[in-house]
Amino acid sequence: MPKKGRPAGDGKEEGPVPKQVKVEAACGPSPLNFDSPSGLFESFISPIKTETFFKEFWEQKPLLIQRDDPALATYYQSLFRLSDLESLCSWGIYYGRDVNVCRYVHGKKKVFNKDGRVHFLQLRQDFDQKRATIQFHQPQRFKDELWRVQEKLECYFGSLVGSNVYITPAGAQGLPPHYDDVEVFILQLEGEKHWRLYQPTVPLAREYSVEAEDRIGRPTLEFTLKPGDLLYFPRGTIHQADTPEGLAHSTHLTISTYQRSSWGDFLLDTISGLVFDTAKADMALRAGIPRQLLLQVESTAVATKLSGFLRMLADRMEGTKELHSPDMKEDFAMNRLPPYYTGDRAELVVPGGELPGLDSTVRLQFRDHVVLTVGPNQDLSDETQGRMVYVYHSLQNRRDTHMMGNETESHGLRFPLSYMDALKQIWNSSAISVKDLKLTTDEEKQNLVLSLWTECLIQVV
Repeated sequence: MPKKGRPAGDGKEEGPVPKQVKVEAACGPSPLNFDSPSGLFESFISPIKTETFFKEFWEQKPLLIQRDDPALATYYQSLFRLSDLESLCSWGIYYGRDVNVCRYVHGKKKVFNKDGRVHFLQLRQDFDQKRATIQFHQPQRFKDELWRVQEKLECYFGSLVGSNVYITPAGAQGLPPHYDDVEVFILQLEGEKHWRLYQPTVPLAREYSVEAEDRIGRPTLEFTLKPGDLLYFPRGTIHQADTPEGLAHSTHLTISTYQRSSWGDFLLDTISGLVFDTAKADMALRAGIPRQLLLQVESTAVATKLSGFLRMLADRMEGTKELHSPDMKEDFAMNRLPPYYTGDRAELVVPGGELPGLDSTVRLQFRDHVVLTVGPNQDLSDETQGRMVYVYHSLQNRRDTHMMGNETESHGLRFPLSYMDALKQIWNSSAISVKDLKLTTDEEKQNLVLSLWTECLIQVV
């Protein structure tokens, strides 16, 4: 499942962004705990304990949780149903962008996407007559309960969380054996699904790949999911699934995360800032490369030189308390879901309550939706500032474009590097007096808290 790229498909991606249509199914109290991100995840994988999950399964091996819980099965079924598609089609969804229609048979994947807007009667005809799977992209754009779940999971993982729904008729399979570049949680919503998992050929894979059946060997796990069941497997796990003959259709939800969130990705993001800072202090990194280096074929001497620089950077890294990953943090804040809310959205975009002043005590709000980092000054006309502190948040993000590859913009503030200590005070305190902020002047203190208040990031207590 693409992270921010448009879902792959043979249909043309056209039409306006769909409106947020309400297709909520009635259900009782949620069996999940939404009091906190950690509480949500603990209830999400229950009865497995969180500590056990990360110690024994995360990035290591699949976990199958088969539950005989009618209440949970009813809740899962409410998350997305085949019957939801009719109302969604009436509001305007499009092939390729929102829906793929496909079937895997005799070793080949067939795609039945049309051009343009999806019409429910045609979609249902392909489902019934061609036994095609309907893949619905990012249903959290429409289903409030999925928005609520995935927003909490993004807070818990500190990584984007996407989802797809797969609806497959009896005796059919939608996709060929493949592996993904994301950590995958499968929730069985309707009917039953027969799964086969295989040993990874590329553990913790960084790319999606289809695998030929004659290369993957025998399944290491084979089982059937029923409503209320949950399956987890790490990225790189080869898998395929089909709906058994003689049963009703199957609907399952794939929730995925941790794409491009490895140590390698973090290192790539961090090393640029480290080089920038080190070069300011060490003239060796500012010296020019040898003449005609870019024209040379052999580079043994250059590799030795670079190895020395890397050892120097490693030594510098050992002594630093702060490592900044500005691009990954901005990307996460810019593309994640906004906070889940019911009713008026104004509290996310319009500052309210008392205006902060020097005599005020303030506290951070929406803590799980705000990131703090340091990066180069993006104002190229003012090179004297060097690096700046950036505060990014997701309060103004659009739910209806989440994970769809649309052009997005970051929301937040930037401050001189001298504001970092004061910002840390606000971040690390349950509440703090404005007078106690570690800034030189009262004007700077007022400027900081007013800026944060205007973005709805702090409140007066």
